[in-house]
This record gives sequence, structure tokens and C-alpha cells, in this order.
Amino acid sequence: MLRPILCILLLLGLSAPALASSTYRCNSQLVSLGADSYEVRSKCGEPVSEDELGFKRVINQYGHSHELRVTEWVYGPKGGMYYFLRFEGGNLAKISSSR
Repeated sequence: MLRPILCILLLLGLSAPALASSTYRCNSQLVSLGADSYEVRSKCGEPVSEDELGFKRVINQYGHSHELRVTEWVYGPKGGMYYFLRFEGGNLAKISSSR
């Protein structure tokens, strides 16, 4: 009886970091992966820095390739943490943080 409960608690604990990296809280707003840069800027304000990282080549299901501009915005420090928001083609693709 105790073993299944422990397994469930372990699985919930392991999935928590994945959920945390799919959203970013700024002020009283949340932004999620897929949000466009306009939405992020309107909710979070100006980032501390914006860096152009280059381009990413993407191939669609029909075999056509195109390039997406990749940029990274930095917010913080907030509680000693810096937050890195990566945009691909103007949409939020990755959220990471570092001390």
C-alpha cells in the first residue's frame, strides 16, 4: 500500500522542474512557452539585455526549409536569479535561469 503512494510522490516531484520551466512569472503576470515577444514585453517590461544569437534552420513537414531569428532576453536579478528567455521566430521557445 505504501509503495504505490511513494512512487506517485516521486513521479510528481520529478515532473515539477519541467513544469516550472514552461512559464515565467514577471510582476503579477505569467508568460508561457509560445508567447510572442510583444506579449512578453507588455507583461514583463524591458529586459536587462537582448542578444541576437543568429538563425535556426527549420524544415517543415513538406520538406521546405526556412530560417528563424533566435534572440535571448535576460531579466533579473530577481532574488539572486537571472532568467533567460529564448525566442525563435518571435515566439518564446525556452525559459531557463541561473544564479
